[in-house]
Amino acid sequence: MEIKLWMDENKQKIDPNLFSEKADKFAAEIFDGQIRTRGKANKPTQLRKFYEEVLRFDAMLKELPKEEQKAKFEALLPYLKMLNAKTAYAMARDLVTKEFKDFITNSLKQINDISDFRIFVNFFEAFMGFYRYYDEKKQPERERGGRQ
Repeated sequence: MEIKLWMDENKQKIDPNLFSEKADKFAAEIFDGQIRTRGKANKPTQLRKFYEEVLRFDAMLKELPKEEQKAKFEALLPYLKMLNAKTAYAMARDLVTKEFKDFITNSLKQINDISDFRIFVNFFEAFMGFYRYYDEKKQPERERGGRQ
C-alpha cells in the first residue's frame, strides 16, 4: 500500500480522506504486522520513536520566523530522510515490519518542501491515533493468542 500526500499538488489540494480513512487503513495494515509477529514488531512505543523524531524536526521549524523556515527545512531534509536508514535498522532487528518501513520510505520520497512535510506530520499524527486505537482494541486478542 502506498501513501499519496497530495490529491493535486499543483493546486495544493489534500485528499479529504487522507487524515481519516487512509490513515485508518494504514494503521490497520501496519497493526496486522504486530499481530503476525505476536507483538514483537510494530509496538506503539517503537513507532512512537519515529513519530517523535518527525515532531522534533517540526518543532525546529516552527520555532523560527516564517522567512527562515525554508532554509532551515532544506538543511534538515537530509536528516529527515535518514529516517529511511533508521527504519531499515529497526526492521533488521525485527522491531518494525516491512509495511512500516515502506510507509516511512514512501512518505519520505514525497517530501520535497515544507508543505509536503506538514502534510506528512499531520498524516503521521492521524496514523498514530488510529494505531493506538487498534493496539488498545486488539490487546485482549493478542494476549489470548499467546503473546510473549
